[in-house]
Amino acid sequence: MDKTVNIFVGHHDGGKVPHRRDEGMAQSIRFGIMPQKGEITMAQKMWKLKNFIHGEFSDSSDHFEITNPANGDLLGTAPLSGQAEADRAVEAAGQAKAEWALKPAVERAAFLHEIADGIRKRKDEIADVIIREQGKIPSLAQVEAGFTADYMDYMAEWARRIEGEVITSDRPGEHILLLRKPVGVVAGILPWNFPFFLIARKMAPALVTGNTVVVKPSKETPINCSIFAEIVSQTGLPDGVFNVVYGNGSFGSLLSHHPKINMVSFTGSVETGEKIMAAAAPNITKVNLELGGKAPAIVLADADIDLAVKAIKDSRIINSGQVCNCAERVYVEEEAAGEFLEKMTKAMAAVTVGDPSAHPEIDMGPVINEGALHKIKAKVDRALQEGAELTQGGGIEDLGNHGFYFQPTVLAGCREDMDIMRKEVFGPVLPVQIVSGLDEAIALSNDSEYGLTSSIYTKSLSKAMYAIDRIDFGETYINRENFEAMQGFHAGTRKSGIGGADGKHGLYEYTHTHVVYIE
Repeated sequence: MDKTVNIFVGHHDGGKVPHRRDEGMAQSIRFGIMPQKGEITMAQKMWKLKNFIHGEFSDSSDHFEITNPANGDLLGTAPLSGQAEADRAVEAAGQAKAEWALKPAVERAAFLHEIADGIRKRKDEIADVIIREQGKIPSLAQVEAGFTADYMDYMAEWARRIEGEVITSDRPGEHILLLRKPVGVVAGILPWNFPFFLIARKMAPALVTGNTVVVKPSKETPINCSIFAEIVSQTGLPDGVFNVVYGNGSFGSLLSHHPKINMVSFTGSVETGEKIMAAAAPNITKVNLELGGKAPAIVLADADIDLAVKAIKDSRIINSGQVCNCAERVYVEEEAAGEFLEKMTKAMAAVTVGDPSAHPEIDMGPVINEGALHKIKAKVDRALQEGAELTQGGGIEDLGNHGFYFQPTVLAGCREDMDIMRKEVFGPVLPVQIVSGLDEAIALSNDSEYGLTSSIYTKSLSKAMYAIDRIDFGETYINRENFEAMQGFHAGTRKSGIGGADGKHGLYEYTHTHVVYIE
């Protein structure tokens, strides 16, 4: 059900609007700011972040600047940490891990519930920070904040469901027990596209299974993580169990090859994932990697075309196309190609673009930085040089405000040998290829170095099941947008990653087995 929610953001300790659980993706939010008398508004505030190590906030000698991708405004500074800070954070987590692991899981879970409550109390503030430092539209930022709180509660509820096994022995009177134990100190290296939720995605299952954590947020979006650390600091969580250290990409490498890190959980690009694996290799450190995607959307002739257009468009422009499970390429059956392209072109042309802080009603904000903007443009230009037909967009959108905007773009006449059909774009660009039928679509879908998500649009259950048996991806969405549930298992094949997140299987990623033989 579509809902309109009017939200005014005040002080987190004196807001006028009651906090509520997220009401779902299908909501339209009108977002405004209601400052108290003499109050510095979020738009005026300058953040000076500090690392959070062993329960204390501490500064660093070097810093980097944080800017708003929608308008270039300076938002604040964060520590540019190095080896000393990495060692301190890892040491703090190492000192805390033994006592934390021995706590009953239900006691560990109580802290997660408390953090979830703290997130809900500051939900509007968190959403506004996400809008400003990442460029999300208000509705999606609100969803991210609310979903994060719900995710904390969900993972906490697994405390009484961590299970081992009893295995039959070959010896008389012997019992074999398989126990699940924490891996130890976990390094969580975060992306910028869902920066707040990804803290919880790594921290919550790690903590409830008895691990301690060192989190390194993206250099692009550190402010929301500082709020998370503030919330944690007010819960009484034992010192060293959760630590936050800021830095650039090289700092992630320091954590990845640190000899006292027992697991690295990373979400981001394939290129960075390769570097993390290399850094972790000398210590044989366990890695959990969610990497890039080139999600195919298969549209058959019998599909509900209006449904397919809406779902694929929504999956393409969400967060300005900067989501790893977004629909990244379309294979449309020949009989439906004309109608699909006509309607998709109109749908993408109708997408509104702008600064989400100044124009909260828009459909799409900026991409994350200038480098990303020009990479997207270069990929579109190359596709056109290779023979693609531009039906909508195709260029940089200059709004005169120093932001980084790309036009919602549709490319027809694409072929399997084009880079645009093979390499991740990570922007609001939809390449479309016409196919003869389902078998060709499946073959082209599977012919990829990526294997995270996929989608199929058809009214035929038998065709859907036929495709499910043959398509080789970690997730497949049938007649719906590309967006996973917290109780599923978000995992890919091929270069899209190792391991996964969410649900029971994501929880057990943060454990190792211990087999005990008892006579």
